[in-house]
Amino acid sequence: MSVAGERHITTSSDGSTTIWVPGLDEHYHSIHGARTESLHVFIEAGFKATSAHPVRVLEVGLGTALNAQLTFETAKELGVDLQYHAIEKFPITPEEAAALREAGMKGALPFLLATHNVPLKFGNSSFTLIVEDLRTFTAENGSYDLIYFDAFAPSAQPELWSDAVFENMYRLLAKGGILTTYCAKGVVKRSMKAAGFEVEALPGPPRKREMTRAWKR
Repeated sequence: MSVAGERHITTSSDGSTTIWVPGLDEHYHSIHGARTESLHVFIEAGFKATSAHPVRVLEVGLGTALNAQLTFETAKELGVDLQYHAIEKFPITPEEAAALREAGMKGALPFLLATHNVPLKFGNSSFTLIVEDLRTFTAENGSYDLIYFDAFAPSAQPELWSDAVFENMYRLLAKGGILTTYCAKGVVKRSMKAAGFEVEALPGPPRKREMTRAWKR
C-alpha cells in the first residue's frame, strides 16, 4: 500500500473540502459532496443505525478527519459516548492540517494533529489515532460496534479490500456490529459474505447508485 507524497486540497460540489491524490487519481471523499457523502454513508447508515451505547468505532482511513468530526458532533447532539479509533498509515502533515483549517475544517484539527496511540479525551468520549497498515492491525475479538470502511477504492488499493482484511473486520466486530462503506462492488460484497457478514445494498450518496452496509449477526 502506498500513497504518493503529493496531495492537493480541493473543494467538492457541496462546498465542503476534500483532498486529491494525483499518484492514485483518488479523492479522500466524493467530489460530488464530501460532507454529503460522509453524512449519508457513515453517519446515517452507520452511526445512527447502531444501538450500542457507548459506541466503539473503528475508522479505516482517517483522511481529512471529516468522518471523525461529524461523528463526534452527532454523538454530542444525541448524548452518546464514543470510543473512536482511526487507522491511518499516511496521516495529514501539520502544514496540511493548517491548510485544511483555513479551508473551513477547523473542527477536524484535533483529530488530524493527534499523536499516535495517545487518546484524546472529550468528556466521557475519546479519540485515538493509530498510524499503521490495516493489514497488520489487530485487536481483541469483538472490540468494535461500528466500522467505517473508508479506504481508497479497490481499483487504487486492492490489497485493502481482500478476503483476509474482511475476515479480520468481522472478527473485530461485536455481535450485532455494523460495517459501512461507500463501495458497492460485487467482488467486495462477495469477500464480506465469505467472511460471515450479512450484506445489504443501500441507496448511495449523490452520483452513486449504491453503497454497502454489512452486519455481524
